[in-house]
Amino acid sequence: MPLEILGPLVVFGILFVAVLLHLLGYSRRVNLRDEAQARAAWVREFPDTKVLQVAMAGNGRAALVMSSAGAGIVWAFGADTVARRLSPKARLHGDHIALRFPDYGTGQLRIPLPPETVAQWRDLLHEGEQ
Repeated sequence: MPLEILGPLVVFGILFVAVLLHLLGYSRRVNLRDEAQARAAWVREFPDTKVLQVAMAGNGRAALVMSSAGAGIVWAFGADTVARRLSPKARLHGDHIALRFPDYGTGQLRIPLPPETVAQWRDLLHEGEQ
């Protein structure tokens, strides 16, 4: 097949698939609706731990999880969720939480949070350290 036909065929085929996936709703961002969804996301990543407490962010983008292995966070990442254990060096600010993870695949994370959520999470993290 000549390149003049194959090139546009490939480009339009990829474009068609991308538009179709978008129209079918597969490009929507996920939000954590409730504690059950946050628990399920945590258990999917860490099946050997027991979830003790879940504190949802007011915006539905993240949840703080207190588990038998310590504190962790579940956050929405595109059309799925990601869960990671937290180090004691999680920094909470007035409008966000800033995290650095030891694995280079995750790197640094900054999640915007309502001020009341920051206060609640600070209290939970402080309780978990004791």
